[in-house]
Amino acid sequence: MADFTLLTHDGDPDRVATILPGQGYTADGPLLAYAAAVLRDAGWSLRTFVWDSGPSGRDEARETYTRVVREGLDAAPHAKHLVVGKSLGTLALPVCSLLSVPGVWITPLVSDQGTVDVRDAALTLHVSGLPTVLAGGSDDPLWDPVVAAKSGARVVEVAHADHSLMVPGDWRASLAALGEVTAAVAELAEQVAGS
Repeated sequence: MADFTLLTHDGDPDRVATILPGQGYTADGPLLAYAAAVLRDAGWSLRTFVWDSGPSGRDEARETYTRVVREGLDAAPHAKHLVVGKSLGTLALPVCSLLSVPGVWITPLVSDQGTVDVRDAALTLHVSGLPTVLAGGSDDPLWDPVVAAKSGARVVEVAHADHSLMVPGDWRASLAALGEVTAAVAELAEQVAGS
């Protein structure tokens, strides 16, 4: 099992958000840093995952993220939970779907180059009606707009954006994408808190 640290911010113990980064995109990256800022400012308790040494592959990452999600639910069984995952962090989408944990999934691994379990979980989101956001870039080979559209989730698709949701050669579009994803996090957090 890979080594990791779970950084915590004590906010409202009845609202707990878990931030799951990608392999090369840490929680300090703007998409996750702003998501954490929105949640912290809204009073949520935060659990931010940091790899001490990266996983040996997707299977180890999936097992680790699944364990972190389950332990979070066990530690606060009556709290409202929310997960924000980026890229490799979206390997937690299947367990979150199974356990009815809402999430914001940024650049999820839903294309044919991604992982079958994440793709399948995304395709069944419409059945549960679980509050969910899927955010991806049209030029990201791991994004599939058809899967996103069929998911029933709120979809934020950024034209010409890559796997970091950056639009090469257009910083304004990249900044707008960051704002749109951050706003989606804020709206979902408000929805979950009010449910």
